[in-house]
Formats: sequence, C-alpha cells, structure tokens
Amino acid sequence: MLVTGFFGVVALVSWGLFLFALFAFIDAAVRREDAYRAADKKTKLFWLIVLGLAALVMKFFSIFDFLPAFGLVAVIVYMVDVRPALKQISGGGRRGGSSSDGPYGPFRR
Repeated sequence: MLVTGFFGVVALVSWGLFLFALFAFIDAAVRREDAYRAADKKTKLFWLIVLGLAALVMKFFSIFDFLPAFGLVAVIVYMVDVRPALKQISGGGRRGGSSSDGPYGPFRR
C-alpha cells in the first residue's frame, strides 16, 4: 500500500515536470526570433531543441535517472533567465504598468 502511494506521487511529479517543460517549450516557440538576439540569449532554435529534448527526457525517463535533472536545469534556466529577458524586450511585461513600476508597484524615492 505504501509503495503504491509512493509510486503514485512519483508519477504525479513526473507528469508535473513534463508539463512544466512542455509549457517552457511552447513559450519559447511563440516568442519572436529577433527577441532572442536582442536579449543576447542564444537563438530560438537552440532553446527549442534544448527544451524539446528536456520535455522528451522528462516524459520517457524516470525521475530517478540523471537525465531529467539536466532537463529540469535547462527548463529552470529558460524560465528564470531567458523568458523574463524576452518578455522585457518584446514589451510583454506587466499589463498597464509604467516603466518605473517594480514588482509590487511604483518605485518611490
């Protein structure tokens, strides 16, 4: 019973990681090619290959192997470094905010 529950949780985590990688892949696919060059973040094709491989690895390999860990690192790098830079270049930041807005509202001096 306990083993079955453990593998059920592992299966849910595995699906969550796959969906996270798939979201990053789709997000990378809809971004403009020139935004990657303007943000100086490799190329769109590079990120599509890396994120596509990460999604495939997370889908077909056990999370106890080392390959999904490499894929997760690639997805995290894209989500915390590349994606915000692309959003800033393309103007896809906050809706209705000004350029002096911080994450919790306008900066005050």
